[in-house]
Formats: sequence, C-alpha cells, structure tokens
Amino acid sequence: MIKNSTFLHFLTILIFKERVRHIGVVAISIVIISLLTSVLSLSSSIERTLQSALDRQPDFIISRVQRGVTVNTPIDWIDKISQIDGISDINPRVYGRYEFEPKGKSFLIIGVDFFDEINKRDLKELLDEVNLKEFFSKDSMIIGDGVREFMSEHFYDNSFSFKTPNGKFRDVRVYKTLPKETNLISNDMIIMPIELAQEIFGMGEGEISDISFNVINNSEWDTILTKIYLLFYDVRVTTRDEISKGYSSLYNYKGGLFLILYIITIITFMLILYQRYSMVLSSERRDIGVLRAIGWSIKDVLRLKFYETLIIIFISFILGVVISYIYVFIFDAPILSQIFLGDENIKNMVSFRPVVEFGTLSSIFLLYTIPLLASVLIPVWRVAVTSPKEAML
Repeated sequence: MIKNSTFLHFLTILIFKERVRHIGVVAISIVIISLLTSVLSLSSSIERTLQSALDRQPDFIISRVQRGVTVNTPIDWIDKISQIDGISDINPRVYGRYEFEPKGKSFLIIGVDFFDEINKRDLKELLDEVNLKEFFSKDSMIIGDGVREFMSEHFYDNSFSFKTPNGKFRDVRVYKTLPKETNLISNDMIIMPIELAQEIFGMGEGEISDISFNVINNSEWDTILTKIYLLFYDVRVTTRDEISKGYSSLYNYKGGLFLILYIITIITFMLILYQRYSMVLSSERRDIGVLRAIGWSIKDVLRLKFYETLIIIFISFILGVVISYIYVFIFDAPILSQIFLGDENIKNMVSFRPVVEFGTLSSIFLLYTIPLLASVLIPVWRVAVTSPKEAML
C-alpha cells in the first residue's frame, strides 16, 4: 500500500504534468454541464412560476359553444349556475386578443370588475397600489411591461387608441405598468374595467367571455360537471387540471431540445472516451508501467487515476453550475429563453425566479461522472493488468 504522502505527491505531479489535456476536458465538460443545467433550471423556473399562477385559477371555467365555435356567454347563466349547491366564487370574465394590425401583434385584454369581492381578493396586491377614484376619473388601464415597451416604440407613451368593431376609437390612458417580475404571465396583458373591455370587443351589456367558479368540496367535481352539462346544452367546461396539463404539454413539446442536448452529451463523452483511450495507449502507458515496476499495485494505479479524474469532475461541475446560474438567473438566459417562450408576439424580457433542485443537479452530476470515470479507469485497468515490462514497450 502506497503511503498517503507519496500518493498525494504523485497525484499533484500528474495533474500538473497533464494540465493541457485536463484543461481541454474541463472546457468541454463545462459547456455540457452549463448547457444542460441552464435548460433544466430554466424549465424548472418557468414551471414553478406557472404552477404558482395556476394555483390561483378557478376550479371551473364555462363558455358557450355554437357550431363548434366559442361565442359570447350570456351573463344570465350566472343566476342558473348559482342555484347549484356546492358552488362558490362565481365570477364573470371578459377577455380576448386585441389585434394591432399594422405590425401583426396582439394584446391580451382582461376586463375586471374592480369592485367585485372576488377580484379584490385575487388582485389585492395590485389594488393596494391603485387609487380607484383617480383610476376611474377617466378611461384607464394597467399594462404589462412588454406592452409598455411596444407602445413606446410606436409613440404611444401615455395612452392608446383602441378601435372598436363599430369603427370608433376609444382613447385609454396608461395608469400603471405591471412589475417586470410578473412578465412570464403579464408581458402582453392589459387590465381594464370590464365595461370598457366589453365595448372594445363589441359585446352587449348582457354578454361576457366566460364564467369561472370554484367548488367547495373537491370530491364533488364530477357531480358539478354533470349538473352543468344537464343545465346547458351548448356549453364547454374547462377545469384547472386541464389547463395545467395544457401547459405541461406545451413545454413537453419543447422537450425535443432535451433530446438534442442528450445526443450532444453522448457524442462529446464518446470523444472524451476516445481521447482518454488514445492517451493511455501512448504516453500514459509507459507511466503506468513505471509505477507498476517500482512497486505500485493495480489498485494503487486505479486509485491514482480515480482521484485525478474526480478532481477534474468536481472542478468542471462546480464551474458549469455556477456559469449556468449566472446565465439563467442573472442575465435571464438570452437566446435560450426565446426558445422556450418564443417571440412571435411581443418580445418578453422575463426575470426568472431562482430555482435550485438538488435532485436535478445530482442527476446531471451522475450523467457526467459515470461515463467520464469509465472512459478513464477502464483503459487504465487494461494497461495496469499487463506486466510492467510489456506496458513500458
């Protein structure tokens, strides 16, 4: 058994002797680890933010469907729904896309009854900063950060003129901009009084987009669903679970990127394997033969290469994770964020919520460590088991 002092001395010499090769391996590994970690961290941050928003969504949303097309929902449906036992928080909703035709962009307009108790609860933080008397002194709206940037680029600084279906224009002032921290949800969003939204979309006073409500007892979801379908024949019911699955499917579609990254990872590790195998057959073969000739056992040689490779692994992994964290959560993942979020509509400058999942980091570490250790130790073992004289030839 080699003494620890001698072992550490040889380990230090070996690392500095092969530093050029180690730098190459570390550089490739950092790219792999940082890219994989960035994708997984970005995905986790988006998922966490969306899930937080979905937790505040109503249990059920119903809308009217005619000839397979969603149409405006009569507001008197609320009275019929309220007669069903076990239902709470019934709320009319007005929303839709307003097309900005010259540039092919659109805004998501959401009409809100600012005096409704349910909306006051859901928008509590926002309404605490809104002086309702000043807000309703003239037609006003609260806009997302992306909408603000888009309007400024097109010389709409303090107000915007909406064209209604009857050909008239309605000038609405910008009262407040939503914080950038909410850009993932609110980037292209405009919040305004429900009556103003109805006018911009050409709705009658008795029409709304849909109706949302909660169910007091979750075990009664199926029963409530059946009663809704018995009450209306031309209705579409969407549950919160269906919305959640829809978002999951959307980002699973982006999972093709993970496949590409996985292929890149495997190819890179194959190159590292070939590189390490070639080095063992040439320059390192004689070094291993010398160590065996002066009394090192096969176990000592493998231990030396194991710790050498483990040092490279830890350096690469730590640097890769740190670079990934800075790229995603400090610089907001330029380029990569557009792959996930898209920029077909209004450009979204999202600030991602920091998320560190140790399970994910552990998986990346194992995915990186096991192939790299195998690519080093297997060829070393094949040389170490030969006689020292043969290894030095």
